Amino acid sequence: MPEPPSFLVARPRLTERLARGVREPVTLVVGPAGAGKTQLVSAWAAQGSPGYPIAWITLEAEDSPWAYILEALRRAGVPIASSLSAPPGVSAERSFLVRLATALADQPTPVVLVLDGVSNLAGHEWATDLEFVLRHTGRMLRLVLIGRWDPPLPLHRYRLAGRLEEIRSEDLAFTADEAAEFLALHRLPLSRDATASLLQHTEGWAAGLRLFAMALADSGDAESLVATITGNEATIAEYFVDEVLRIQPAHVRTFLLETSILDVFTPELAGAVTGRTDARWLLTALCRQNAFVQPAGDGLTAYRCHRLFAELLQAQLSREEPERIPELHRRASTWFASAGQVTEAVAHAVAAGDWSMAAAVVVEDFAIGRLLLEGRTGRIGEHLSALPAGIDSPEGAVAAAALALSVRDTVTSAAHLDRAEEMMMSRTSGYTPALAVAHLVTGVVLARLRDDTTAVLHTASAAEDLLAQMPAGRADRHRELRVLVLGAKGDAQSRIGAVDAAAVTLTETANAADGTFENVRIGALAHLALIEAHRGRLRHAEKLADQATELADRLGLGPASRPVGAELALAWVAMERYDIDTAGRHLRVADPRRIRPADGMIHAAFALIRSRRLQARGELRSALTALGDTVSVPGWLAAPSWLTRQLTLTRARLLVTMGQPEEALEILADLADPGADDAAVVTASALAANSDAAQAREIVEPLAGATGVAAPVSLEAWLVLATAAARQGELDDARAALRQALRAATPESQRRVVQQVWADLRRVLRDDDELAAQYRQLQGIATAARPGPAASGAMVVYEQLSKREMEVLEGMAAMLPTEEIAATLYVSVNTVKTHVRSILRKLSAARRNEAVRRARALGLI
Repeated sequence: MPEPPSFLVARPRLTERLARGVREPVTLVVGPAGAGKTQLVSAWAAQGSPGYPIAWITLEAEDSPWAYILEALRRAGVPIASSLSAPPGVSAERSFLVRLATALADQPTPVVLVLDGVSNLAGHEWATDLEFVLRHTGRMLRLVLIGRWDPPLPLHRYRLAGRLEEIRSEDLAFTADEAAEFLALHRLPLSRDATASLLQHTEGWAAGLRLFAMALADSGDAESLVATITGNEATIAEYFVDEVLRIQPAHVRTFLLETSILDVFTPELAGAVTGRTDARWLLTALCRQNAFVQPAGDGLTAYRCHRLFAELLQAQLSREEPERIPELHRRASTWFASAGQVTEAVAHAVAAGDWSMAAAVVVEDFAIGRLLLEGRTGRIGEHLSALPAGIDSPEGAVAAAALALSVRDTVTSAAHLDRAEEMMMSRTSGYTPALAVAHLVTGVVLARLRDDTTAVLHTASAAEDLLAQMPAGRADRHRELRVLVLGAKGDAQSRIGAVDAAAVTLTETANAADGTFENVRIGALAHLALIEAHRGRLRHAEKLADQATELADRLGLGPASRPVGAELALAWVAMERYDIDTAGRHLRVADPRRIRPADGMIHAAFALIRSRRLQARGELRSALTALGDTVSVPGWLAAPSWLTRQLTLTRARLLVTMGQPEEALEILADLADPGADDAAVVTASALAANSDAAQAREIVEPLAGATGVAAPVSLEAWLVLATAAARQGELDDARAALRQALRAATPESQRRVVQQVWADLRRVLRDDDELAAQYRQLQGIATAARPGPAASGAMVVYEQLSKREMEVLEGMAAMLPTEEIAATLYVSVNTVKTHVRSILRKLSAARRNEAVRRARALGLI
């Protein structure tokens, strides 16, 4: 029995299994060379824990085991007659086996026979004979078999009967605690991170840990050297060569060297790289022999080498046949490309130094979209990051153009695309549909980043035609191509003012990107939400914006990556509903200064909503100033024309409100298409304010409620009609128009436009309960009878308070100062002040005590 080494680590999790195993006939300890098999069993045996006699035999190659078995049993105290002599060969006669089994069966207690190195015994005869003895000893013989692979016993029979204990490679691997104790015995107290790194590198292999410890023992800084020592280190390499490679036939050794360029491989891939047709058989045999080749994952469909062994093989291959390595990588790349595994194919082409092949793999698999979406941060882009600038192939030039776009280098990208087109035109064999698609889709993205909407629409049309001709399977696999083209097309349509077409295209983009290209989907939803808010479809806009923000939350996007457009859409919706506080909250989140590169759409939308909010607070001059915060800067993406038009129209409306209708009319006259519906209603509003109510009514009457007129324009037209009629003293007409306006505004709760003209229309409500009820419904206003003598019909109108506003109101009623209310609610003092202003506005109160009295009168507190 071997003596345990001085650096032996106690492993109770395994010795307990051995103690349990020897209660049954067979215990198997199997693992690769250096896995610690012998040390484990000898440490267990030295404890004397089984309570049975132990006979230990260390077998060598070509041994005839029976003489050793007899001698070991006698030394263990088993009285075997001296007349029983061992057969000279491996195979034994039946009479010998019967006598040996009888002698063992007559023992008062079981005996444990440890056969260390059973893998050294050739043939099956010895195993058949030993199993005969085992079956006829009446459970008085317990076998512990140690080897690199399974002995040829009928293990399945014992396994099914539950009479077999198996300790295999994965069980023998050292745990983190065991590795730390092992290193401490070598006086190498590494940090937890360094120990984990070492354990990962060795995969818990006992000999690997020992050899690493020896290599690090003389180092002055073992901590930093952990990450640098590989399987090619002298002592480790010597061990592998002597224990593994030396015993393999030449063709198996060559097979191992050639497959070392692969991380995880199937028999088919190994066969393609090595050119062997028996790769599956070789891998099965190597795996069965525990020759540091093992299944990768479940089953035997894929294999891998132990990490240290792979490093040694790679180093050996580099020394012996470096000229073969590029060809092996090319074969691997070809196999992966044919299997549709683009990333692996590109990696091997790059490893072969064949950049043209790497780029061709990406292009011909229609994977250029992944490169455009992921850039250098994606796996393909990472492999291609060192792509030479002057690569002499159109596929390489297109890939270089896509990589340049990932850092928004449009100048370099355009140069590469031009060069690719020249090479495509001069290529005698022509170019493939995949190359044409890659060139066009990259061109679409380039045109979008250049803010060249004409080029985007033209190139997108050509790209869509080619994408429609793609095989259905390829089109499904590479939906990102269509997503990229649709996203650019929808954005361009929006920026030229084709709002309806843009809405359709962006909806298609969001649907096509669902579930896979979430960042693209977020952008499309946010852009679409802004368009829908502009079109007056507030509920739909809110739904789209909520989808974008919820998706961003699900992806865990940080503040710099949040969908600002969605926050602006929510601010727009809140502002149209005259929810000033909510709009302000969303505006604070949607600061356009953190958007890089700057997008004119975001800046313009922010300025528009901020201006409307300032106007609602009565800060008209500040509102007018806010509209000027959208000056274009070189390098910006331009704001959509529909949004810049809204800014101009809002400026004109503000001037009308400020009593400057003539200036408003001058601005409107300079608009492109000043006779369009949206400009006509603002013109009419200016004329009405300029004492020309008759002409104002003449302009807007055809627009109020007309088919084909946008909902916000139609609503505004009804309000201008009502205002003009009221100014002319025609109250019945004014009431009729206002009734239509309130009816149009109610479905989407469009309160802002009504509120802005309410000062001019308040008197129209007098003596018209129906109009008053419509107005209350639009504002979400509750009514309550004023208590006391005046309750005979006088109504107090108030807007419903939010939950948080009710909490602040209760603090006000308790006479708490602002600071104490803030501390009680765990909010800032400024937040409480904002809620107080909102409460005063909703309760039509000038001071806090007045608001409290009114709230009590209404039964709110």
